[in-house]
Amino acid sequence: MNDLEKKSFYSFLALYIGSSFLFVLLLGYWYYTSQKNSLESATYYKMQHIADTISSLIINAHMHKTPLILPEVPNHYEYSFIMVDEKSPYNKSYFESNGLKVLVSSSVQNHLNIKYVVVKTDEYDKYLRELKNSVLIAMAVVFLLIGIISYFLAKLFMKPIRQKVLQIENFVQDISHELNTPVTALQMSSQRALSKGVYDEKILKNISISTKQLYTIYQSLTYLNFTTSLPSAKEIPIKPVVQESIEYYTELLSAKSIRLQSALEDARLMIVPQRASLLFSNLLSNAIKYSLPHTTITITLKQGYLSIKDEGVGIPKEKLQAIFTLYERGSDIAGGFGIGLSIVKQICDEYGIKIEVNSKEGIGSEFVLHW
Repeated sequence: MNDLEKKSFYSFLALYIGSSFLFVLLLGYWYYTSQKNSLESATYYKMQHIADTISSLIINAHMHKTPLILPEVPNHYEYSFIMVDEKSPYNKSYFESNGLKVLVSSSVQNHLNIKYVVVKTDEYDKYLRELKNSVLIAMAVVFLLIGIISYFLAKLFMKPIRQKVLQIENFVQDISHELNTPVTALQMSSQRALSKGVYDEKILKNISISTKQLYTIYQSLTYLNFTTSLPSAKEIPIKPVVQESIEYYTELLSAKSIRLQSALEDARLMIVPQRASLLFSNLLSNAIKYSLPHTTITITLKQGYLSIKDEGVGIPKEKLQAIFTLYERGSDIAGGFGIGLSIVKQICDEYGIKIEVNSKEGIGSEFVLHW
């Protein structure tokens, strides 16, 4: 990952883990508080029950003049008495002291000369510590799980971004490569012309081809990156547009020793003229790019039908479904940066044109438009 991707990755991770940490912390605090209150109530009523039971036995023994038999109390509980003539050391009826819960009950009502029944327990403190440990362990486990889940979610979140970044990086590299060829040709042709002092046909032809290549790249980038207002679509004759595209690439066809055969009939299409020119230009440019020297490109035009067939490298079967995806290329043999056919598909979709591709690797490709 580059620095920008790392920053996005760790920002997402920090935000997800931070918000989850806060949520779990609040949830843990709420659970601990509610359980603590519940434990507090349960302990109080249990101590009150013990005090009431002992008081009842004392009162019953006093009133019936029977021996007092004191009960056994649960573990972690103990009780004692404060006699009538003793001064009570306690100024509260229920409190906590040194890890013990203390209940001072006067329900005995001075029977058998007993003024208070005092019940003590350390069970509350013991269970509260266990509750704390349980909540902390549970929160630690949840934090760990959230950390693991958030890591994989961040990876999943970054995957399409990473793919897009790679596409853009490759796109920039391809643009640099594509621009380098015509720019270098222009520079060399200009230097040769200046050094020779004359401008022969070959030099001018190279300059013309390079200029057209640059203009084609410019048109494609303009279509992708700028929103320009276009006139409304209208029904236009297609044959002149196709002938203009053929004428435009005549020099490039000649330079690559590629023959072009055409059978053009009159046809009309509802489309913006600029879009029609860009559509056919990209299809023909693509055919030239992937054609081998001394092969033939065949163009057939009828009403509602256009076919551009080449004898080039062809497209592997597994790549046929992806060739109209932005930045995807059908073959790595030729140059290009994977936007020409994407533009073709967008224009076809915009004007209701159906496009078909027939291709065999090593034999060639045919692009067919129906409208």
